[in-house]
Amino acid sequence: MTNILDNLAKEVDKLEESTPKQAKKETKKEAKNPEDESLMGKLLGNQAISFPQVGDVIKGSVIEVGTNSIFLDIEPFGTGIVLGREIKDGMGSGKIKIGSEVSATITDLENEDGFIELSIREASYEKAWEDLESKRDTQEKVNTKVLSANKGGLLIEINGISGFLPVSQLSSKNYPRVDDGDKNKILNLLKKLVNQELEVRIIDADREAEKLIVSEKATQKEKDREVISGLKVGDVIDGEVSGVVDFGAFVKFLTPKSDDASAKEDDRLEGLVHISELAWQLIENPRDIIKVGNKIKAKIIGIDNDKISLSIRALEKDPWSDIKYKVGDIVKGKINKINHFGAFVYLDSDIHGLAHISEMTEMFPGKTIEELIKVGESYDWKILSIEAKEHRMGLALHDKKAEKKKEEKKEKTEEEKEVKEKPAKKEKAEKKEKVVKEKKEKPVKEKKENKK
Repeated sequence: MTNILDNLAKEVDKLEESTPKQAKKETKKEAKNPEDESLMGKLLGNQAISFPQVGDVIKGSVIEVGTNSIFLDIEPFGTGIVLGREIKDGMGSGKIKIGSEVSATITDLENEDGFIELSIREASYEKAWEDLESKRDTQEKVNTKVLSANKGGLLIEINGISGFLPVSQLSSKNYPRVDDGDKNKILNLLKKLVNQELEVRIIDADREAEKLIVSEKATQKEKDREVISGLKVGDVIDGEVSGVVDFGAFVKFLTPKSDDASAKEDDRLEGLVHISELAWQLIENPRDIIKVGNKIKAKIIGIDNDKISLSIRALEKDPWSDIKYKVGDIVKGKINKINHFGAFVYLDSDIHGLAHISEMTEMFPGKTIEELIKVGESYDWKILSIEAKEHRMGLALHDKKAEKKKEEKKEKTEEEKEVKEKPAKKEKAEKKEKVVKEKKEKPVKEKKENKK
């Protein structure tokens, strides 16, 4: 504080020396009160000065740049110093040079060396968050450097503020597609992005919580939409499998109109072939029939904003369109899978059917499905129904003895039912016959009574 007052006193002395004597006399004559005669009062009257406090942001001119410190001329209060890490300007305004005007926050009015201690870093903090919030609201694209990686994503920094880019928000180009989902493999792929510069958009900036979340995928969507606008459902693409997951396969491809020779990786689009669109047969694990790097042809079957749905099987003939089987046929079929409601059976490489558990329990009472059949084994099946359009077929395990017993049981049941219902039917018939007889006799009776 002494330093600030000393500097103010020097300013008063300069003002006194620069004031002509005649002017002083005239001032004294015109003065109406003691405050107007005071040079300090004149100084304060001509220039409004407020004494700075710790936490205030003030501007200063750089007068010296050291290895680990910067000196600022802060008129009229004296000289300020910025030490070490407090020099860092998160807004990235460039290298500080002599003569540069910078803003800094007062951290100490007078340190042990008599300087006003300042922080450029703290002054830029609020400004940095304001800029981040503005970029979030306008969805402006921002370039950021990847500092490090963890299993959840990438650590980045914008305006000196640390932020996070989740794995789910990476572009298709940088998304780590790992077949078995191994987190260590994912981390190794993410580490390859460290020190790279990515173009992102800010999707969350919370100053109070000091939370900054960015998305690379959000910048890619805009590019993709422009290219996707030239596509239509029904187009056939040539692509390369970029990833295989439990629910299907991702395929990267160029638009049908693009030039392969001049195309870059960034120009490629990515679509999904759902597990149900990989082939006509049932698929338990997509990895059994398709691998990363496979070159494939696929048909676009859906476009939803920036999401593209593809089908490989749509380019192949539907084996159910001219199915060779018919209801009542006895055929060989191999068990592919058994679950709580029955067994999936393949009659050939493309055609499959379902043997419902109800059919088995009826034909083989008291036995479980696991006791009757095993996965991978072949058995004789009777085709009960065929719905070609829905790709459905109903099957029943064929066993002559069991079928004969079933038929005998059915016939016996029908006989027992008939025997049980016979007395009731006879009684009903007799009642009916009686009613008919009464109707016939009624007119004759009435005629006789009328004659009497």
